[in-house]
Amino acid sequence: MPVSLLAPVDPALPEPVGPRRRRDWVVDIVGFLVALALGGLILADAVHSDVDPLTAQKAVVDASCGLLACLALWWRRRWPLGVALAGVLLGTFSASATIAGLIALLSLAVHRSIRPVLLVAALWVPTAFAYAIFAGRDDALSVVLLATALALAATAWGMFVRARRQLLFTLRERALRAEAEQRLHADTARMAERTLIAREMHDVLAHRISLMALHAGALEVQPDLPPAVRDTAELLRLTARQALEELRGVIGVLREEPGRESPPAAPQPSLSDIPRLIEETRRAGAKIDFEMQVDHPNAAPSMLGRDAYRIVQESLTNIGKHARGTAGRVRVTGAADSGLHVSVRNRLPVHAHGGPTLPGSGAGLLGLQERVTLAGGILVHGPDGSGDFVVDAELPW
Repeated sequence: MPVSLLAPVDPALPEPVGPRRRRDWVVDIVGFLVALALGGLILADAVHSDVDPLTAQKAVVDASCGLLACLALWWRRRWPLGVALAGVLLGTFSASATIAGLIALLSLAVHRSIRPVLLVAALWVPTAFAYAIFAGRDDALSVVLLATALALAATAWGMFVRARRQLLFTLRERALRAEAEQRLHADTARMAERTLIAREMHDVLAHRISLMALHAGALEVQPDLPPAVRDTAELLRLTARQALEELRGVIGVLREEPGRESPPAAPQPSLSDIPRLIEETRRAGAKIDFEMQVDHPNAAPSMLGRDAYRIVQESLTNIGKHARGTAGRVRVTGAADSGLHVSVRNRLPVHAHGGPTLPGSGAGLLGLQERVTLAGGILVHGPDGSGDFVVDAELPW
């Protein structure tokens, strides 16, 4: 990519002067040496000319003015107009200042607008005529024509470089604008998709779960129900209500828009909520052997507690889906600076359960693997040699 594409400054504006970069040093040194060398050759040709050779005094003046013009090139970036004027004025008494003056004129045409460039280029005509008189040349017209052609060539070259930079700057601005518009379009499409998903979740899932909670509540208040059925109905109602709260939190995240205040997030589970999860699972009829030995669970980081809770929750869900009727065992142990160990195991079912199976995406354990990996831990799951299915996680604390 051209360097000018990376320039954040519009070439139509004066370029801010800062510390010289490596490329600037190389260009300035090369320009100084070229102006000095070619100026010396021009002076030598004028001194040893067979027609109108320069006298010793005029040669000293010519060389002094040429050296000053070459030295002035070091400040052409900061004061391009001043250096260009100095170069053309020094050219009144110096042929060796010609190359330095052309470089200054070229730099002025690159970094400034057309008006000062044409002004300096027009001054080359009278100064060339004045030099012809100073040097005692008989061919003043040819000197003026040559100087005019060189000045026009330097001006045209500099204007071409400036126009090219402006074109590249415009293309860069268009590319950035197109990229911003594409990003805005992608954000708009993503927001529309998230809104559609949130609407579908609200219209379908929230409605179904609300009906389930309503029917469970109606069943719970029936006077002739056995206590076990009433407890199950209460558990269904509480579970449906909790599911609705979590679903509203997810819908709020999906509908969150930039610049709009986010809805209050649903309370996140922690290590202290794992016993409650075990108790709810037991009330649903599962046989769970639970042991939790964690030093100061309330002091655990919120992310750690949520990860551990989700591991136990997903494992118990899998037991209910794929191994109903089998006993499970949950172990949560650990302490600060020693890590947290979460182990859930259950016997593999010998025969398939005759009841209806719950639908599943098959991505639960994959999601747990990604969650534990992001937390910097290790997750192992699968059947072991004793006939148990094991979910074992090590989380840093």
